[in-house]
Amino acid sequence: MKKSLLLSILILFSLYNALAGTIVLEGKYQDKNLYVKNGFAGNGVGFCTYEVTINGKVSTDEINSSAFEIDFSALNIQPGAPVIVEIKYKDDCSPKVINPDALKSKASFEVVNINIDKNGLLVWSTKNEMGSLPFIVEQFRWNRWIQIGEVEGSGKMDKNIYMFQTNRHSGVNKFRVKQIGFAGVSKESNSVTFSSTVAQPSYSMTENTSNIEFSAETMFEVFDVYGNVIKHGFGNDLNIANLSIGDYYLCYDNVMANFKKK
Repeated sequence: MKKSLLLSILILFSLYNALAGTIVLEGKYQDKNLYVKNGFAGNGVGFCTYEVTINGKVSTDEINSSAFEIDFSALNIQPGAPVIVEIKYKDDCSPKVINPDALKSKASFEVVNINIDKNGLLVWSTKNEMGSLPFIVEQFRWNRWIQIGEVEGSGKMDKNIYMFQTNRHSGVNKFRVKQIGFAGVSKESNSVTFSSTVAQPSYSMTENTSNIEFSAETMFEVFDVYGNVIKHGFGNDLNIANLSIGDYYLCYDNVMANFKKK
């Protein structure tokens, strides 16, 4: 009796180990299916994978073949929805997911509308977001786009509305939003502009060249002669006491200038 019980336990333990491996993939459904290279079990009987679940539900896909597809539409999963895929396999073999990056969020948003009012409030609405990615708010200053803030995206497919308060400079202001998705692939909105009546500030340097003072608060950047940004910020006062003697470039408001530190 004891020998039979021990034998049963050993058989159950062996069966458990034979069905022990699991590949887990998490992400957002990007309207693309997963493809799996399956292969035979190590003992040559049957195939390696014995079960696939999506969000805890057993997939109805045919997995008894050397390769199979995990079809999300069969479970009526909508693009952008979170998914957890578990591929369970025997421990004497290992299946391979051909495209595991298919669940990683991509910049897929479409802009429904984007506007900016006279006070610099940027408002935009989107649809078809397949995953939550931050919206990077950019302003065109000093002949390039620079990041001025972020707003977290909802990742929803239906209409989403966002807003961001910008800092205006004198003259024509231009803004846009963008997202950076998987593998660094970005997508930008169209730009919007408005003309500001704010007066262009001026600047002066103290006699000992330890400080630059602006006539009004402004965004600023200081570059060395090699093009490296060594100071940046927002305000009406810029401390340059720690800079080495030499020539520098100053960007502020919508102006590019240069100065010499003595």
